[in-house]
Amino acid sequence: MKKTLTISATALAAVIALAGCSTGSGSSSGSTMSGMGSGSMAASSAPAAAGATHNGTDTLFAQGMIPHHAQAVEMSEMMLQKQGMDARITALAAKIKAAQGPEIERMTGWLKAWNESTQTAGGHAMSGMMGENDLKELDAAQGTEAAKLFLTQMIAHHEGAVEMANAEVRSGKSAEAVQLGKDIAAAQTAEIAEMKALLAAL
Repeated sequence: MKKTLTISATALAAVIALAGCSTGSGSSSGSTMSGMGSGSMAASSAPAAAGATHNGTDTLFAQGMIPHHAQAVEMSEMMLQKQGMDARITALAAKIKAAQGPEIERMTGWLKAWNESTQTAGGHAMSGMMGENDLKELDAAQGTEAAKLFLTQMIAHHEGAVEMANAEVRSGKSAEAVQLGKDIAAAQTAEIAEMKALLAAL
């Protein structure tokens, strides 16, 4: 299910705009999500502190993870809008949306503080991203079919995010960005195991 999608400037702007619409509803509960928001909410109020030291890895991490997270939020919102969905799937979708929305806000703040663009130059390949047809298929699916498709797609999506996060941990310079990479890798690895168990149970 792993797919790689090169995001154009226009598409990237669109997902960032989507993320902007989504962050507000999830920010209040982000700090309660295990791993994803722990210890991070205070930093979002003072993003300039993250600008003290950073390198190209930090920049690419934030530029890539923003649309990556935005797509996860979009996929989760699709599931939350479906009627009669398995409560475990709805809870997972709500958790992903609540955790990743505030992280988009944090990373956008870092890029602004670093005087870096929120878009990668010339597009950047991000592992685990779904294509347009994948999203259309998820949007149209219902019931157990939708649940299975969501889990399958989100497992691949999370695996891509973990790969990106580990790259940041290995080579990043910003202490806050490296810590977020560690948080994302740990939390999403745990969620992958949770989703695989859910998928096997459906």
